[in-house]
Amino acid sequence: MLKLFKYLKPYWLMLVALVVFVFGMVALNLQLPDYMAKIINDGIVNNNNSLVFHNGLIMLFIALGSAACTVVVGYLAAQVGSRFSRDIRNKIFSRVESFSLVEFNKFSTASLITRSTNDIQQIQTVLVLLMRLVLMAPITAVWAVYKAYSLAPSLSWIIALAVVVLLGIIITLFSIALPKFKILQKLVDKLNLVTRENLTGLRVIRAFNNEKLEEKKFERANVDLTAANLFVNRLMVIMQPVMMVIFNLTAVTIVWVGAKLIGQGTLEVGNMIAFMQYAMQVIMSFLMISIIFIMVPRASVSANRVSEVIETEPLIHDPKKAENVKDKKGGVVEFKNVSFQYPTADTPVLCNINFTANSGETTAFIGSTGSGKSTLINLIPRFYDVTSGEVLIDGVDVRQMKLEDLYSKIGYVPQRLVLFSGTVDSNIKYGAPDAPKSEVEKVAKISQSDEFIKNLSGKFDHEIAQGGANVSGGQKQRLSIARALARKPEIYIFDDSFSSLDFKTDAALRAALKSETKNKTVLIVAQRISTILSAEKIIVLDDGNIAGIGTHAELMKNCDVYREIALSQLSEGELAKYQIDVDTEKAKIEKSAEKIVRGAI
Repeated sequence: MLKLFKYLKPYWLMLVALVVFVFGMVALNLQLPDYMAKIINDGIVNNNNSLVFHNGLIMLFIALGSAACTVVVGYLAAQVGSRFSRDIRNKIFSRVESFSLVEFNKFSTASLITRSTNDIQQIQTVLVLLMRLVLMAPITAVWAVYKAYSLAPSLSWIIALAVVVLLGIIITLFSIALPKFKILQKLVDKLNLVTRENLTGLRVIRAFNNEKLEEKKFERANVDLTAANLFVNRLMVIMQPVMMVIFNLTAVTIVWVGAKLIGQGTLEVGNMIAFMQYAMQVIMSFLMISIIFIMVPRASVSANRVSEVIETEPLIHDPKKAENVKDKKGGVVEFKNVSFQYPTADTPVLCNINFTANSGETTAFIGSTGSGKSTLINLIPRFYDVTSGEVLIDGVDVRQMKLEDLYSKIGYVPQRLVLFSGTVDSNIKYGAPDAPKSEVEKVAKISQSDEFIKNLSGKFDHEIAQGGANVSGGQKQRLSIARALARKPEIYIFDDSFSSLDFKTDAALRAALKSETKNKTVLIVAQRISTILSAEKIIVLDDGNIAGIGTHAELMKNCDVYREIALSQLSEGELAKYQIDVDTEKAKIEKSAEKIVRGAI
């Protein structure tokens, strides 16, 4: 938790003022028993009413001063705590924004949400208590012990005994609570994960009639969290009656022993009353410290989790000496001997990849599921860095570019489509906020989005729900393509971005794209051969290796892997153009499948 205290530096003046007012509050509070002793010893015993009223008036002003100090301390603590939490949230958000996919794989989405909300709230709550109570409690305890001893040294052993018992209870509870708090935050993560899965996967859950199964998963996570919370709260419940017992036993002991000393004439009544008040202040100070000790372990766990995110340095960042690429135009993408292996994987996903995607051409990637198509595409915008080799744009290694300059060259349509809460217009203009209305309408027409936009209630002002939940998969794809087009980049990356479109819309969209991107570099990852038939260059991937490069016609003649894909997608008439014997090719595929099955068995 101490690591996060450096973010309190901007508020050092407020903290100094807070300390001053805490000292003032404690000093005023500890004056009251002295005046009470004077009222009893010199006023009530001697029947001096004027002294009683005089000292009583002073006590009233002291109490008002203490109340004013308390209000100021509360205000300053709340201000510092809120601003500190705001700064930490901003720091986490900016750090998460800089994460590469490697760091996202380290922290789950549910965990990052918990760390940004619940964990920071825990830290803020304890920080405010630390500023209000922990600073005040030790000062009060030490000062009160000193004043109590000066009033009645013969009764001081009672306070010492009460403090030792209190410390024993606090240490015992602290040792029991700490492990539970670590478990508690993990259970909050788990509950968030289950809840998020239920909300995002609601359609699938209903389609498979698995509501009961998901209810059981949620119930299990909820019960575990409830049990942990109950255990911790029971510790707090135990603390209160134990403290009250000690509180009352101390008071009774002081009266019992004090009465004997008064009878012997060695102690005045007023001094015994004042001593009792000081003793109660000492016990209350330790009670406040005990509350903090119960809460600090959980906040400490939360602080460690927050620090873990803030201190995680992104593997992908701007180079120390970036090359100036603003004057370099063209968008030529080149892979030189590129290999890539995920950090936790045993084998490479891509091996020795070499190709050049030229400006004004469409370069397509096709292959079976898991062949490495999306991974290859993700190396261009540096979502991952290559294990070996180079990815070049206009002759410059992407690792030597500023990330901002790199991203400005790319219009990216991801495989997992993302729309943001807002309007159709704000989603299209997401990468080009200054785009005029005419440009928004133009890219909507090119992406074939205008077909459904004109039927929406608010047209371009129609509200889009979070994640695009209120539009279909095909509509999401078209809006995502429009968003990339509005940016007017040099390189367009379409990662399986046409799969949800019907053949008619797909054909119309590609025809419109052709004229819009004629001087740009276009990279397409596709599952359907019909999407990439007209591509100038098709790269066939097979198990992380390039199995063939060429046009559709060339690959039909020279690439077995491509022919197998074509056989599963094209009609017999289309295959006949390339003199392919469908029955012979199917027999080959069946034989290879049998070998795979035998090997698996």
